[in-house]
Amino acid sequence: MSALLQPREAQFEPMTPSWFEAVLRVEQSAYDHPWTQGNFSDSLKAGYQAQLLTAGEPPQAELLGYFVAMKGVDEVHLLNITVAPVHQRQGWARVMLDALVIWSRGQGAQWLWLEVRLGNARARAVYEAYGFRHVGTRRNYYPAAQGTREDAVVMSLAL
Repeated sequence: MSALLQPREAQFEPMTPSWFEAVLRVEQSAYDHPWTQGNFSDSLKAGYQAQLLTAGEPPQAELLGYFVAMKGVDEVHLLNITVAPVHQRQGWARVMLDALVIWSRGQGAQWLWLEVRLGNARARAVYEAYGFRHVGTRRNYYPAAQGTREDAVVMSLAL
């Protein structure tokens, strides 16, 4: 059995600048239009909830994924959730969504919101299976190939 298929223990830890190099490697391998170090740095400075999902013990811990979310008055907005491509389709997105929902409820949020690229059918399917509902569209929201723009599907989950 390969190491990727063996059960493994994972833990959450706060994102810190010391993880930016690993986070950016995952981000750049997962997306055509990745977040920059500045995006992550600004999120931490703003006090957003930014969590890493790791496996193994430091300093050899492996980054499985991460999420960044912004708290509002009675809602939380998921800004970025990413599973490292080598660890996709193993249930880690659901683990991170579970953690985000628990944190959001603890913050008194009644709703969880997100945007996802219209063309990202796999991510939309994950969100729909989790219980998110399509509530709208933001036209030309995301940058796309050759200077074009792509629509975002707005989704929400009642907490």
